[in-house]
Amino acid sequence: MTQRTSHRGLVVVAIMASMAMIAIEATIVSTAMPQIAAQLGQINLYSWVFSSFLLTQTATTVVFGKLADIYGRKPMLMVGIALFLLASVLAGFAWSMPSMIGFRLLQGIGAGAIQPVAMTVVADLFPGNQRGKVQGYLASVWALSAVVGPLLGSLIIHNLPWAWIFWINVPVGLLAALGFLFFLHEEKRPRVVSIDVLGAALFAVSISALMIALTEIESAVSGYAIAAFVVFLGALAAFIWQERRAEAPMVAPDLWLRRPIAFANLAVFFASMSIMGLTTFLPMYVQTVLDRSPLVAGFALTMLLLGWPCGATIASRQFSRFGLRPIMIVGSLFIPVGTCLLVLLAPSSSPVLAAAGSLIMGFGMGLLNIGALILTQESVSASDRGSATASNVFSRNLGSTLGAAVLGAVLTYGLANANNGQAITPEQLRDLLNGTGAALGGGEDIRQALQQALHATFMVMMLIAVLIVPACLLVRQPQTPQAEPKSA
Repeated sequence: MTQRTSHRGLVVVAIMASMAMIAIEATIVSTAMPQIAAQLGQINLYSWVFSSFLLTQTATTVVFGKLADIYGRKPMLMVGIALFLLASVLAGFAWSMPSMIGFRLLQGIGAGAIQPVAMTVVADLFPGNQRGKVQGYLASVWALSAVVGPLLGSLIIHNLPWAWIFWINVPVGLLAALGFLFFLHEEKRPRVVSIDVLGAALFAVSISALMIALTEIESAVSGYAIAAFVVFLGALAAFIWQERRAEAPMVAPDLWLRRPIAFANLAVFFASMSIMGLTTFLPMYVQTVLDRSPLVAGFALTMLLLGWPCGATIASRQFSRFGLRPIMIVGSLFIPVGTCLLVLLAPSSSPVLAAAGSLIMGFGMGLLNIGALILTQESVSASDRGSATASNVFSRNLGSTLGAAVLGAVLTYGLANANNGQAITPEQLRDLLNGTGAALGGGEDIRQALQQALHATFMVMMLIAVLIVPACLLVRQPQTPQAEPKSA
């Protein structure tokens, strides 16, 4: 990769810093948003503070992955960090909810550049038998951020202005930028290609419209959701037409449809849907149906964050012995087993059963995600590695969004039909989560209805998890191309 040797250890530190900045953003912002929304007003736009970030991150991931193949990893990383830090500073000065949403959109673009390109740098610097260990470190960063984020958010909210929720990114981002600037060295890339600007724009429009449709449909089928879905279909059709005629397509069909990449990404897609159901609904089940404290619910979910890096670490040490495909298949078996434990949950169950399901699913995700990422990267030449890595990250993000929408719709339907036809209102659910439902009367009936609705949600989650297994079985062990024609 390099003319001058990159300082691999220091580059990994920079990558971990940049990843931590993105990983901690979701949990730290969610902790502080009630206070921020109370000050800014327009509570009806509350969910868009989160959706806007995910929207632009998902829509731009593939674009920046392609640009990294053309112009190099370092320029795209510096652009991504600059955008992320600029948006973070501006978010701290937000004067209204729409302005906050606008700055979060810009922040998501920065994240869309940082995440796939940083993971591509790992693939450039480390051979496959060493790469899994580094990816295990990155998985640990995400796990630690999920634990530290809420704690840090609470400390900031109680001791500092809420703007520091965003401004805390600045020193971390500058540290990462300096690490890449001084210690990451790569060859000049003489590739002269035409940029498929129209393809990139159509892709961004189609994915953005799909994300908006999924976000709006979580609560009910609305006119906004239908209009967004129509825009998605139209933009997607135009995008496919453009990519078939473009000289250098932004998303090369021959790369995305390559068998190892296609099925590895499909497995990651289903796995991300399942994990989104776990992180979203397991704490609710433990608090309401099992009638346990938020601390116990947090413990049950934390087992996911323990199992994930453990699985990634074990996988990284066994790739050379067993191969990537077998590791993925084993991981694909653990995830549905974990969901089966969630399906077995009942009002009399111990929270240990919920924690066990969370732990097993996390372990499976550690095996599967690392295996799928490295297999995807090994399926292409170095010149297409950014695009391949971006396809994997894109599949994760899209799976998470679709999982939230589908499983959220299942829960909504269940709540509307489980209580003898009497829909459970958001106020009743809030009272139950706050521990006041029983005092208001009818608490047990609401708890029973919620048990039925969440059980149905876990059933659908298990069916989705089962689909991971055939996707992994259809993966073919890649033969890394040596002199492959460039697809861009």
